[in-house]
Amino acid sequence: MKQPNILWICTDQQRFDTLGCYGNEQVRTPNIDRLASEGVRFEHAFCQATVCTPSRASFLTGRYPRTTRCRQNGQDIPEDERLVTRVLSDAGYVGGLSGKLHISACNPSVTRGTERRIKDGYDEFHWSHHPDDHWPTNEYIQWLQSKGKRYRPVPSEQSKYVQIGPDAEDHQTTWCAEKAITFMEANQQYDHPWFFSVNLFDPHHPFNPPASHLERYVKALEDIPLPNYAEGEPERKTYFQQFDHNGAYGEPKLYPYSKMNETDHRMIRAAYWAMIDLIDEQVGRMLDALERTGQKDNTIVVFMSDHGELLGDHGVYLKGAYFYEPSVRVPLIVSWPGNFASGTTCAELVELVDLAPTLLEAAGLPKEPGMQGKSLLPLLRDGRPEGGEPFREDVYCEHYNASSKQGGIGGFATMVRTARYKAALYHKRNEGELYDLERDPGETNNLWHDPGHADVKLQMLQRMCDRMAETVDPLPERRAVW
Repeated sequence: MKQPNILWICTDQQRFDTLGCYGNEQVRTPNIDRLASEGVRFEHAFCQATVCTPSRASFLTGRYPRTTRCRQNGQDIPEDERLVTRVLSDAGYVGGLSGKLHISACNPSVTRGTERRIKDGYDEFHWSHHPDDHWPTNEYIQWLQSKGKRYRPVPSEQSKYVQIGPDAEDHQTTWCAEKAITFMEANQQYDHPWFFSVNLFDPHHPFNPPASHLERYVKALEDIPLPNYAEGEPERKTYFQQFDHNGAYGEPKLYPYSKMNETDHRMIRAAYWAMIDLIDEQVGRMLDALERTGQKDNTIVVFMSDHGELLGDHGVYLKGAYFYEPSVRVPLIVSWPGNFASGTTCAELVELVDLAPTLLEAAGLPKEPGMQGKSLLPLLRDGRPEGGEPFREDVYCEHYNASSKQGGIGGFATMVRTARYKAALYHKRNEGELYDLERDPGETNNLWHDPGHADVKLQMLQRMCDRMAETVDPLPERRAVW
């Protein structure tokens, strides 16, 4: 059988509860919902880091952030790390990318050209880390200029925390999809398999959808729920939550929850959802192109995000040293007609680190030495793990000084989550969180210091120690056994 093509769509900072197929009745996501109806939707998929670079380095290598040595934004992935895209390329795949990659430093102050690359396997590399005109090599900006246009978002009338971005046809999301469609059309006549990474910047902040997509939410603004926040909650949580309550990353002007009103909160969520509506439209265009070119039946389609977004939940915006469900739980949908289950919902705990070995096995290739994830193929074929045992007993996430803080305190923290409990430990701070997700799904009541949960806390800390130990690099492999 011919090796499958792979269309890998990754959004940036999209929480799990933002699609119709995940129960959100206010967004318009018919195309992604259709993809879910034709494939497997994972209800409990978790990232391994709550910020971009360590998460992306992790799922692209199938290794944990600490293992990749790429633990925070601003770091460069080491040259000797092997991306799954490189492995596919070495096996004869032709690869392409549009949008961001972000496994090396991308701050304009240190990156004047395109992002530093290792041997990543991409033959076509249409790079646009984000839409702003910060680099001469930003292909999205070049595309806008070729149309006689410029990237100039303007403030919205309703809230200073929301912008009006380019029209839908001029949006970076649209440009990313067009590059993917052109690639698919160009490769339809060849026998070699291909992969293409569509790495959209949206719905990452700044929250700047097209006016056309924001309008319907503004008309029904009172119907948009306020953040999940209990008055006085920061005082019952950690230093980092208290610090960012007055501004994300400790920046007083960056979405300071404590200074915002209800309209601000609702407008940000409206803009975020509007950006996702546009994403859905462009996913629809890509799926239609697969069908139009006769490649749908032999293409694996992955839709996912690198990590989540708090959207004001728990009194904080954006991301950081937090492991709440909106931060670590992401959408994950995988489809391959005739080969994977169709219209199946999988409730098993899975990690994004599992994707790389999954794609290799689906392509008939051996697992790369050093990969730590588990192939999802049993779940994709049957919707349940082999042997009836849970696919994973728990999931694990890391945060190693990955967010900027005053005084250089960026938070060293780790999380482990089972089907019922979640524990987060803030190392060297004598702080932690423990939640009973069955009784407290909103993660409001921190049980860390509750004597009645001392045994559960100890068990979860033992799990955490085990998972931290498992992140030790399995490379180099032993050459002999004595």
